[in-house]
Amino acid sequence: MKGLQFLCLLTLASLFALTGLRQFFLEPLTSNSSNIIWFAIQVTPLLLVLPGLLRLNYLTYVLTTLVSMLYFVHGVLLVATPELRNFGLWEVAFAIGLIAAASFGAKKLVPGISL
Repeated sequence: MKGLQFLCLLTLASLFALTGLRQFFLEPLTSNSSNIIWFAIQVTPLLLVLPGLLRLNYLTYVLTTLVSMLYFVHGVLLVATPELRNFGLWEVAFAIGLIAAASFGAKKLVPGISL
């Protein structure tokens, strides 16, 4: 279970870093305060599930799969933009990795179910 937890945390941190990279360097807004506020709004779902992932909470792993769907959809929208296509592919890949790791982690946390 520790390996799945590590994979979840790694992909979550990667999505956090990609969001910051995109917000502050690739597509910055006109003012720094707007960038910081918009970045905080975008990473709030990731920060909300982080404590539950660290505590190995079953419901948080399920919620993490739903949260990562938001980043998957956003990545697919970025793939449609020609200048951000590669960035969108990375976001989709990390979102799929988080969906897979969190769903397997949730399955492993349910008592009575073996993989």
